[in-house]
Amino acid sequence: MREIHYHDFESGDYHKILTSSTARKLLEHVSEDPFNHEGDWQGFLTCRVNFLIEESKGSDLEEDLFLIGCAALSAFLQSNVTGPPLSWNPATIIIPQKVRDWLAPEIEIQVRLIASLTVDGEAVYKLTPHVELFCLAKSLLNFEFADHGAATEHLRYRLRVNFWHQRLLSDTSPSLQESIYRDLQLLEEKLLGEVRQARAEFLIERATIHNYYGYDAKARDDLAEAARLRRFEFALTGRLGKRTKFQQKELSQLVVLAKSAEKDQTNSTNSDDHSEQQADRVEMHKSDDLAKPVELQLNDDTLLESISFSEDSPDLSVQDEQSIPMALKDLDPADQPALDPLDSIILLATASSITNTSPQDGLTREETLPYATRVLAGGSTNWQIYTQALIVRSRIEGYKSRTTERGLLQLQAVVDQVIAETTSEAGHQPQETAQEQSQTSATTFLPQLKSSESAPVSERLQYVHLLASPTRWKLESELADRWVSLGGLRTALEIYERLQMWAEVGLCWAAQDREDKAKQIIRQQLYVSESNDASEERVDVNGDVVSSTEGATERDPLPNDAPRLFCILGDIEKSVTAYERAWEISNCRYARAQRSLGKHYFAIKELKKADEAYTKSLKLNPQNHGIWFALGCVRLQLEDWTGAAEAFARAVQIEDKDAESWSNLAAALLRLAPEQTTAPTKDISEEEETEDLSPETPKPDPQTHIREAFAALKRAASLKRDSYRIWQNLLHVSVQLSPPPYTDIIIAQTRLIDLLSKTQGRKASTSPSTSSARRRGEKHRHPHRRRPRRAPHRHLPFPSFPLTNQKAEANNPQHPDTPNKTPGFEKMLLTLLLKRIPPLITTSRRLWLLLAKLHLHFQHPSAALSAYEKAWRVTLNQPGWEESEELWKDVVEATTDLVDAYQSLGERKREGGMGRGNWWRGIEI
Repeated sequence: MREIHYHDFESGDYHKILTSSTARKLLEHVSEDPFNHEGDWQGFLTCRVNFLIEESKGSDLEEDLFLIGCAALSAFLQSNVTGPPLSWNPATIIIPQKVRDWLAPEIEIQVRLIASLTVDGEAVYKLTPHVELFCLAKSLLNFEFADHGAATEHLRYRLRVNFWHQRLLSDTSPSLQESIYRDLQLLEEKLLGEVRQARAEFLIERATIHNYYGYDAKARDDLAEAARLRRFEFALTGRLGKRTKFQQKELSQLVVLAKSAEKDQTNSTNSDDHSEQQADRVEMHKSDDLAKPVELQLNDDTLLESISFSEDSPDLSVQDEQSIPMALKDLDPADQPALDPLDSIILLATASSITNTSPQDGLTREETLPYATRVLAGGSTNWQIYTQALIVRSRIEGYKSRTTERGLLQLQAVVDQVIAETTSEAGHQPQETAQEQSQTSATTFLPQLKSSESAPVSERLQYVHLLASPTRWKLESELADRWVSLGGLRTALEIYERLQMWAEVGLCWAAQDREDKAKQIIRQQLYVSESNDASEERVDVNGDVVSSTEGATERDPLPNDAPRLFCILGDIEKSVTAYERAWEISNCRYARAQRSLGKHYFAIKELKKADEAYTKSLKLNPQNHGIWFALGCVRLQLEDWTGAAEAFARAVQIEDKDAESWSNLAAALLRLAPEQTTAPTKDISEEEETEDLSPETPKPDPQTHIREAFAALKRAASLKRDSYRIWQNLLHVSVQLSPPPYTDIIIAQTRLIDLLSKTQGRKASTSPSTSSARRRGEKHRHPHRRRPRRAPHRHLPFPSFPLTNQKAEANNPQHPDTPNKTPGFEKMLLTLLLKRIPPLITTSRRLWLLLAKLHLHFQHPSAALSAYEKAWRVTLNQPGWEESEELWKDVVEATTDLVDAYQSLGERKREGGMGRGNWWRGIEI
């Protein structure tokens, strides 16, 4: 009969699993082990697993070892992320005293375990509590079992332990990222035939991983698919309401309407008991009796605690009222039904993906807040989900003046709650170092919750992998960052120093323009003084003699985060040596060292070295969008057009919504040499097939890269519509195409006028589009249309545009004047030339003459004559024309044009009576 059951794991009885007979055989027995591991506990653990598998004759051992790994991971998360505190000491269970005596002293084992988690030069927090739990889980869940190595649950928990390993590191690790996405692909293949619930949970978890790595577009796609599988309907829309206490008029307020599907529609695999328990929690939630973290009130003298929505029907919405699902239209925004926990996670993950796109944008924060509000106000029935929603809301409110105080205090309350809930109970304290004791000695802002007011461990850990909640030290670090943003540097320094995050301490001093102090703190972690002069030395927190002089020597061993510290020191001192040392001690695996070198060389214009450094960095981390962009910029300056195009192409593959990358890709493509393409062969008759035909010689296609650049610029313009430089580049590239895309030319010119008309006036309308229109008119000269009698002057003839009658074109699709254009082109062109450009013309005679020719083409002599008059006036208003011979000739020419126009157009009479409309005066658009 098996001693370990999956039910023990689900109920949170990790102590029973980790003290089972199988766990004791794995962790305690050392007499049979023939190897000398010299303090390598994980090596000892691997040998023990292999020994037990070979010795065991049953088929349940591998499953037991898997459950032990899962229990160790969950216990680690309980003690560092969710709480409640462990009632037992993991250090004495995972590494018994007999093993400690055989391997190394206790403190040395802890240090070695933390050092063993360093990957690609990235280190974990050096005071991580109960790290032995995570190391046990990491070893067991990454062990390749013979029969179950590819099982779905094994893959799932291997993915989870590796992702948590990534989140424990100070920055992304390329090796772990590759392993995580490989397991995601394998797991996706195995879940193709699973039920909706399993696939939806996988998609939510994958979206959380995408959000962590910054792939927000992929995350939103996964969340949308998960919502579809769960039949979860939600919409960000608008409802009339009041936001302030003294507001009289109701305005449209953003709100998220959301409703979970019925239980029988979600294809849930939960047991009946769990469903009943969840239903009971929903009822408790409605009555406000549910145990949940403390939510602070706003208590503002102007803002209401929540939006007071109108009972009337909406009149304005972000999402069109016609596209909102029927199930959401009748919802009361102030009294929405409770959500299923997975649906609440979808909303929070959606908010995170929106924030990743443009976190500093005020509109983005306004768009994100309703998602967190929906989860808090009647949304979540799970303790950890509610806590995560409080964190998300506090992050958003920290940027608004009237909610900054509540956002900061709420984050402080959550931090205190997590610290209190993850600190071991009295009487069960593990043996700690002095540093760990100081790290857990923080006081609480609010009274601690009683055990009856808290949620059980099974509920807290149920969705922890989908939420990816922060660890307690990262949450405290976020609180310190918030204090820095508010100017509370002294409070932030106290938090960083208590956590012994010396890199952040140095950065905090550097932010205050105290680079000398920052440099001293960083050097204290890397160097130890050999001087005996008391005036030049002092004792640091580790009890070592430290000097701030340059004669110090490196510590041996260096701290685990030494590569990062060396890079920070290099940033402060502008030292290439520090960057190179960081690269060296990481065994050439720390990508940030080469990134910093590349930025340094780029700043001093050593572009070849910058190219080399960025290339080395990308070999380690090829998914870094920012470095691909920087490498492309370097190669543009080196005039390596092929390399630049490749770099920007990789950048847009990783992040296809970066307008600058698309624009620079177009700039590189325009400078590439034309491609060699083989011209199409001609048809050959049967009699000529026997002749010896030489192959066609390759001919360059000059339009290939121009078309590619045009497509790239269109994408850039669609992403960054407020950049006039991108629109100018699009306009210049458009007129180089053959045939030119006239619709795109008009759109670009119109957009340029919108952006520049208020600042540059006439220059906003001076572009290749007008000359392009003129060339197009000359190309499509109408041979049969009768032109008006005109003066024999070179400015008066205006060739007939193919702006023909649409009905005639429909009846005669082969009409020579029928252009290949989209519907509405004619109106777009006339609107541009007759409405948008004329108000901007102040000093350009050429533009007035162009408009005169357009009116002549439509046989509107009055408008044409007015344009000639304005062309003469702008020429006459040029200063100094009485003294300059060149300007005098321009005035004479303009005067001659005006006289010829009066002679040709002034005596013309209206024909056809009133039925012809205002044809003599001009065109009605």
